[in-house]
Amino acid sequence: MTVNLLDFDLEGLTAFCEQLGEKRFRAVQLFRWIHQKGASRFDEMSDLAKSLREKLPSVCSITGLPVLSRQDSADGTIKWLFDVGDGNAVETVFIPEDDRGTLCVSSQAGCAVGCRFCSTGHQGFSRNLTTGEILAQLWHAEHFLRQHLKSSERVVTNVVMMGMGEPLQNYSALVPALRVMLDDHGYGLSRRRVTVSTSGVVPMIDRLAKDCPVALAVSLHAPNDQLRDVLVPINRKYPIAELLDACLRYLPAAPRDFITFEYCMLDGVNDQPEHAAQLLELVRHHGGRGVPCKFNLIPFNPFPDSGLKCSPRPVVQAFARILSEAGIVTTVRKTRGDDIDAACGQLAGDVMDRTQVARRIAAAQPIRFVHPAKE
Repeated sequence: MTVNLLDFDLEGLTAFCEQLGEKRFRAVQLFRWIHQKGASRFDEMSDLAKSLREKLPSVCSITGLPVLSRQDSADGTIKWLFDVGDGNAVETVFIPEDDRGTLCVSSQAGCAVGCRFCSTGHQGFSRNLTTGEILAQLWHAEHFLRQHLKSSERVVTNVVMMGMGEPLQNYSALVPALRVMLDDHGYGLSRRRVTVSTSGVVPMIDRLAKDCPVALAVSLHAPNDQLRDVLVPINRKYPIAELLDACLRYLPAAPRDFITFEYCMLDGVNDQPEHAAQLLELVRHHGGRGVPCKFNLIPFNPFPDSGLKCSPRPVVQAFARILSEAGIVTTVRKTRGDDIDAACGQLAGDVMDRTQVARRIAAAQPIRFVHPAKE
């Protein structure tokens, strides 16, 4: 079985080339051909020595993921379904905007966290993706889009690890993939333009700050532990106070001077003025100095069996106004790609559930409104 070069960051590719008796600059050449030019065949790599071009196919390959389907939304959003083997598939979404092109990348086949409002979580968990499988999504999308748009410039300007899976539960594969995204010989993305979204895996937030600090988005979704325990079950292991402590520790290394908190608006569950007031108390006073942050309010995208509804637009606007008038930067995420089920929380793919998450969610108690004042 040959080695897939998409599995290597530049340091790993350099070590591989050294095993073949090649110098570092050959690794840089290979790296550029793969990631900057989208090459998949060694005979395309015209500046490599002929002897190396002939040697490489017997020991390695550049192997992307098979595309099972591609769907194009009326708003320009594109969703790919990639085959990752053993009956599993993952989804990747490209969202074009006037000033950027954002790619939403998956890190796992399924997800074991089991957030109540997330379609991926309802499918359960099969396995972690490899570094090569994470990068193959960007590699395919970037070079498909360049051909599709007839562009010689970079099309994907932002990457968000917000697709299927909890990125920080696949840490060993995630970090090399991030390094390739950031490397000037790879995709050359700014740390500010690469975002890892986490449900709150506290020890890995601390490790990411040391190993590869990029923009951090935290899926908060509730202003108190009682409600968050139900919506985001990992809160039972890492409650809100511990999570906010980790956010404060992350900030000195972060490329931005704030943390983004994502908050899915659920009708009658977490969208009342009392919840907004409790959020303000959290972020203003935690740790004695508060947590510099912005809020991204996400209209819930319904899916079968969730048992949840999206907060009405006036309720979302009123919630946002409370936060904004208190001086917290607050945005309401615009729903994109909802006609192809590509919106936030809708990515499902096709996953062999090895963890029985779906059964546990189905057996859980219905979510009821939790009034902050009565906790």
